[in-house]
Amino acid sequence: MPVTRDQILIELERLTLPDGGNLVSRDMIRALTIEGDSVRFVIEAPDPDIARKMDAIRGAAEDLVAALPDVSRVSAILTAHGPSQKAPTPSSAPSDQPPSLKIGGHPKPQTAPLKPAGIKHIVAIGSGKGGVGKSTVSSNLAVALARQGRRVGLLDADIYGPSQPRMMGATKRAASADGKVIEPLHLHGVTMMSIGLMMDEGKAVVWRGPMLMGALQQMIGQVNWGELDVLLVDLPPGTGDVQLTLCQRADVSGAIIVSTPQDVALLDARKAIDMFQTLKTPILGLIENMSTFVCPHCGTESHPFGHGGVAAEADKMGVPLLGALPLDLDTRLAGDGGTPIAAGEGAQAQAYAQLAQRMIATGLF
Repeated sequence: MPVTRDQILIELERLTLPDGGNLVSRDMIRALTIEGDSVRFVIEAPDPDIARKMDAIRGAAEDLVAALPDVSRVSAILTAHGPSQKAPTPSSAPSDQPPSLKIGGHPKPQTAPLKPAGIKHIVAIGSGKGGVGKSTVSSNLAVALARQGRRVGLLDADIYGPSQPRMMGATKRAASADGKVIEPLHLHGVTMMSIGLMMDEGKAVVWRGPMLMGALQQMIGQVNWGELDVLLVDLPPGTGDVQLTLCQRADVSGAIIVSTPQDVALLDARKAIDMFQTLKTPILGLIENMSTFVCPHCGTESHPFGHGGVAAEADKMGVPLLGALPLDLDTRLAGDGGTPIAAGEGAQAQAYAQLAQRMIATGLF
């Protein structure tokens, strides 16, 4: 007889927290799903600082649930509700910190395509419309490729709205020992750089186009990327300065388009596709995100954004449909908590693993 939700919650109530209460009474259990003999749930801490101290509790919770009859597999993801404490500002940093590096400014003249010698391929991940989950796909695809042995870099090129520092769980800033070369962060097996690693999280970037172009040039050419099989570039929505700069100045191997299946998103995705084609950047494939939604309570599958629109567009263009990813609460919670779902186990991690395999099968790297 399959285990029930109530049985699991009763078992988790036995786990007392150091500051009182338990995971259930403190309302920290999220996205509890039961699939046959497999159980998955999320432990949502009040903030990332507390979450980092709760790994032993997460392990104990898994052990308690695994001891229940008819349970053979348990996966608990630890995430956080709020932001972590702000990194120190340059004015409050200790005096022995390395010199700061000014980001932005007019781009410098180039005599050759912008691609560091250690990077084999640059792949742009774009969308015509915001809100389709492009950054979530970028971070999880980067982690999934890294787990399959590829040396992966992730550049957050959304200058106005950088989200990768939060999604990848960055807790410190990028450094520069000489004020010229930027040392990126290494998170979940991925080398990552973002304008968000150079500025306060709540500070707006108020720049015109040339400043964006200069910042992008710096984040590609002045970062110590090391040896990479592929650098994934998470682009902002639209067809503006950042996209033009990347495709015209960098040696881009190809682009991946992310879209939801609804008509409004596909209208903008077609514009992004046309932009890449105009700039002579090959389209490596399309990804349909938020393709389906499976109710965690009744198991019913629905299609809130439509279904199959991106697949039809890929077929029309004669390019691969690299994957159809579901609308999933665990994926959102994992991204908010700084540990991409692809870094764990379960159905969603496997979906990104399969997406990575399809990318590898293109023969690009």
